[in-house]
Amino acid sequence: MRRFVLDTSVFTNPNIYLRFDEEPLQAISVFLGLARRADAEFFMPGPVYQELCNLRSMDLIGPAFETEVHIRSPRRFSLTIPSEVLYEFIEEVRSRIQRGLRIAEEHTRQAGEANCLEPEMITHLRERYREAMRRGILDSREDIDVVLLAYELDASLVSADEGMRKFAERIGIKLVNPLYLREVLENLAMVDESHVRQQQANKRP
Repeated sequence: MRRFVLDTSVFTNPNIYLRFDEEPLQAISVFLGLARRADAEFFMPGPVYQELCNLRSMDLIGPAFETEVHIRSPRRFSLTIPSEVLYEFIEEVRSRIQRGLRIAEEHTRQAGEANCLEPEMITHLRERYREAMRRGILDSREDIDVVLLAYELDASLVSADEGMRKFAERIGIKLVNPLYLREVLENLAMVDESHVRQQQANKRP
């Protein structure tokens, strides 16, 4: 049986949830229907589920969601991560800090030449700084929880987040392209239904 660890992006990123349905909550319902039929288990860390509840009104669909998706966090104190991965992560953070400083210095010089800091310059600075510091890197406890849970369970990670996928690949976690998730579930559901039919046929006298 396959295992999947889900990130909120599966249900909040339009590029992904629109493959299930145009309406966000109905998209979750369609996912749950496929998950129910598939020969698979689904997991989501507690803090990530809370984040999803903050982004989507889960009052009506919450019980069905928690029936199909196991809500649990990784056992952080018993997991072992290769030290080389941590060294690489620290080096990447250091490199990003240097890039952020260079961007700040560049905008400081531009503000000095203009004798003021225009609102457009502040917006541009924020965008470039965010791009340099956050894109393609783990930048929250929730992100780490998703990756660690997939690592612990030897499960497939399903996320559109570039940083999570990049780190997961470093430590050997299986990845599923979130854009293919619906088709993957449909394939697993067909396999499960075929298995059930075969078992029923075997029981016949």
